[in-house]
Amino acid sequence: MTLFRPMPLALAALLTPALASAQPAAEGAAIFKQQCQMCHVNAKGARPAIAPNVFGVAGRKAGSTDFASYSPALKASGLVWNAANLDRFLTAPAKMVPGTRMVISIPDAKRRAAVVAYLQSLK
Repeated sequence: MTLFRPMPLALAALLTPALASAQPAAEGAAIFKQQCQMCHVNAKGARPAIAPNVFGVAGRKAGSTDFASYSPALKASGLVWNAANLDRFLTAPAKMVPGTRMVISIPDAKRRAAVVAYLQSLK
């Protein structure tokens, strides 16, 4: 029986990273709803109106969806939306991509990290 005692600890060790990443994503969802949803949609197949659909944005090349109103600067940027690029862009969009149409930033690092976690969860 002693052999089975470590099992709950091993299971907890496996679950902890998943639970830890779920919390920032949940916080990011709330922040997205407050700050981003007025322009961006976030559901698979949803038609964007003002700004691109961010569903599946992680790993995607910037300006590569069928959204018609990307700025020429963003389309030409060559960026791929990984965590680091999303973080930099959300810090100061016009600084990272001069000429972008994105005008909203998230200056608080913790809130921005939560939004990036949420965007990465949209798959």
